[in-house]
Amino acid sequence: MALSEFKVSLNKIIDEFHLTQLNETKDIDKVMVSSNEVNRTGLPLTGFFDYFDSHRIQIIGNVETAYLSTMSDDDVRNAMEMLFKNQIPAMIISRDIEPNPVILEVANKYNTPVLKTHLSTSRFVSSLIAFLNVQLAPRETRHGVLVEVYGEGILLLADSGVGKSEAAVELVKRGHRLIADDAVEIRKVSDITLVGTAPEIIKHFIEIRGIGIVDVKNIFGVGAVKDSEKIDLVINLENWQPKKQYDRLGLKTEYTEILGLKVPSLTVPVKPGRNLAVIIEVAAMNNRQKRMGYNAAQALNDRLMNSGDTEE
Repeated sequence: MALSEFKVSLNKIIDEFHLTQLNETKDIDKVMVSSNEVNRTGLPLTGFFDYFDSHRIQIIGNVETAYLSTMSDDDVRNAMEMLFKNQIPAMIISRDIEPNPVILEVANKYNTPVLKTHLSTSRFVSSLIAFLNVQLAPRETRHGVLVEVYGEGILLLADSGVGKSEAAVELVKRGHRLIADDAVEIRKVSDITLVGTAPEIIKHFIEIRGIGIVDVKNIFGVGAVKDSEKIDLVINLENWQPKKQYDRLGLKTEYTEILGLKVPSLTVPVKPGRNLAVIIEVAAMNNRQKRMGYNAAQALNDRLMNSGDTEE
């Protein structure tokens, strides 16, 4: 049973997938879904309920409909009684199939919503699971800026006043996109992927000291913003410390742990005269090259090692 501490309302699922409700139920706005898995209502129709998870949305497609058509109305009623008495969040029928009226009769008895989609069963199930994975994912909020640079999701972390927002504005002017400023809500949507978004109340806004709040979408256009982005690289910005030894080669990859996942990270010193936007662009392209299998620092090191062997 894949339960989450977070929940998503059934109404949000209805709006997302343009579902049609086939029966009248009370308090549908209070129905919450807490499992990111769904269930094809196959074996339960035969009376087998071992390992049945009542938190899952139940799906009926062509196969289940064909099976139900072989049953008498009394058998269908008994099967539905056993199913709906478990207080499932909802039943969804795919392919615009018209359900047996007995299904709606029993669903009404237990105040369970029955919904319908025009999508095929497989397509709808995969889309619904992907949606639930995002909505119910473990999450945390970090103080920072998230931008998309050359297709790479770059999370900028720094103390207040270092220049994260100013760097983000310069990147937007150079054709890149802003996802979040000040607060980045990070979700672990899979065992290998983190996705960042902005809290709804501050989405597309950015704060620049001396100017105030700026609406990036209205000033730079819709192409300058994005609602969400995976996090590929973390860049820690800090004021330049003359006595600190900064990495000049990049042979060793550093990581920042977020929600149990390790994300490649860099520490970039900031001082007057350094063009942060250009540095971040280069870091994004270099990170992409590394993921594609090419490491410039390693290539240079190999050249130096081979050069030494040749001289001998």
